[in-house]
Amino acid sequence: MTTEEETQDVSKEPIEEESVSIGKDSLKECEEQLQEYKNKYLRALAEVENIRKRLSKEKVESQSFAVQNVILDLLLPIDHFEQALQHGENASPEIANWTKGFQMIFQQLRQVLADHGVSHFDSQGEQFDPHMHEAVETEERSDIAEGTILFEFQKGYRLGGRTIRAAKVRVAVPPKQEETEQSDEIE
Repeated sequence: MTTEEETQDVSKEPIEEESVSIGKDSLKECEEQLQEYKNKYLRALAEVENIRKRLSKEKVESQSFAVQNVILDLLLPIDHFEQALQHGENASPEIANWTKGFQMIFQQLRQVLADHGVSHFDSQGEQFDPHMHEAVETEERSDIAEGTILFEFQKGYRLGGRTIRAAKVRVAVPPKQEETEQSDEIE
């Protein structure tokens, strides 16, 4: 028999059901493996995307903190500049003219800070918030609600929505009970 005849004889033989079921099982296993590899690929792809987003976010945060440190270093001289300008307004006319020029420079500095998302906030008359204020003094007052800020020693600043320097303030506290009882006894 030649190869052609053998081929024809094989094709005429009936296909056994065992080999078909083995082929179906093998195909099913391959499909399951394909699905498993596809799921692993999609998870890996999602993980890479999450890492990319996290690195991008960390980069922005590190740049923000670098800018924040420079701004914090500038705030103290700006505070001193502002205090000097307040005292210069009550001086002689010649110094008052200088004060006006320096006031313009001061406004430019404030504008530069504002352009970079830095803003100061006023605290006097507001309620004390430990995220925004640092209480350096307290004053016993019965005529004002507890926690009200009476005086602002140093302005607070925000960069975006985050407080980068807390305002230093004097806060109202209720009078101590012992003192009010003693004053009642004296009268």
